Amino acid sequence: MSSLFRMSLRQHVCLLSCAALLASVSATAQSSYSSASGGTSATGESSSSSYQLVADDDLSGATALHEAANALGANGGGGQDYGSHHSGLFSNLAFEASGGANGPAGNSSNSITWGGNFTVGGGLHFSRGISVLAEYQFIDDKLPGAIIAETGANGGNAHIWSLTLDPVIDLMPKHTNSVYVTGGGGFYRKVTNFTDPEEAEYCDYYYCGVTTENVTVGHFSSNQGGWNVGAGFTHKVGGLSGDGRMKLFAEARYLDIDTPAVTSSPNGLSTTTVAASTKLIPISLGVRW
Repeated sequence: MSSLFRMSLRQHVCLLSCAALLASVSATAQSSYSSASGGTSATGESSSSSYQLVADDDLSGATALHEAANALGANGGGGQDYGSHHSGLFSNLAFEASGGANGPAGNSSNSITWGGNFTVGGGLHFSRGISVLAEYQFIDDKLPGAIIAETGANGGNAHIWSLTLDPVIDLMPKHTNSVYVTGGGGFYRKVTNFTDPEEAEYCDYYYCGVTTENVTVGHFSSNQGGWNVGAGFTHKVGGLSGDGRMKLFAEARYLDIDTPAVTSSPNGLSTTTVAASTKLIPISLGVRW
């Protein structure tokens, strides 16, 4: 009986020890579980908040970031908007300068021949492919020998200057190489001069001498309207990957000036007759930006 009591007591001690150990382990596990649950909950709330932030279209910050990323991707592909790519106070201003040669078209060869020309202009870019320029052009052409001979002069020329308004439409504005069309109209002044050689004195650093130069001995002029139309080829230079604003261009235009028919004895010279209308084809090389 005492042996049984001792065994039962021993068993009770063991059971109590095991129970205490299990309780301690359980408490530790519960504490760890609670901490882990709290961290998971916070993480879950954070993840939930992040999910809501992305999904909620009413939150301007996420929307703006999303749109900015899309815009950056689109622009990286070469589809940059003109205004965003060329920002600044003078970003919409356009300029050009060119020079070249020209010759008569149609019946104008009876009253004017060939010569040179230069053009300068300025205006505005309304979009990547559309600009409007105010152009000043000066043309210096020779006169046919028959007209000069009628007056009794030894030489002659025709000077034409104009102020016109000319749109320029680029047909492939996103390409490095492109073609464009242009045309417009405005005010034209034509002056026909007749010249004779005369002696004139000149001096340099070492001595003075006599030379011969052509002097205008008679002229007549007219003011009228006119128009032009043409096309050209451009090549972008500068910038990264050929996306600079500067363009080299080559163009040809058809120019029609509504000059009147003239029968005149300029400054006492013999009478000469010039037919109405002046038609020319200027060909120019230049730069535009």
